[in-house]
Amino acid sequence: MVGSASCSKAGSEEPEGRVKNGITFDTGALIALERRGQRARKVLERATEQKVRITVPAAVITEWWRSRNDVRERILAGVRVEPLSESLAKVAGGALAAIEGATPIDAIVMASAAQRGDVVYTTDVSDLAKLAGYFRAVRVLSIS
Repeated sequence: MVGSASCSKAGSEEPEGRVKNGITFDTGALIALERRGQRARKVLERATEQKVRITVPAAVITEWWRSRNDVRERILAGVRVEPLSESLAKVAGGALAAIEGATPIDAIVMASAAQRGDVVYTTDVSDLAKLAGYFRAVRVLSIS
């Protein structure tokens, strides 16, 4: 197991809406931004104002990207895309071995966030909650 975890709905950030370290977005968060979801825009705006780093694992881009458009390019310009390193892949693989029903991209998202102590924003808290017991340092919040 890696650290300690909690899963919550939107609005469960640190006091006064502050995120302790950084933010990691999963595929659902990118889709919410692309569709201009109000909560997603608010999270992005607040992170930008407070200079909070937003990371997106490269594997998430694979799941999200269908073709180039200006909206997708603007989203990518505002985040740090993290390459999949061998060590990150191994940690994610360990989570897959330990957690029945977990998916590779979700495991990569959680492993990525765990190495920095990030909060993960997603539209599907229940999927990432499966991995929360393994990545205990990661908080999972809803972006929808």
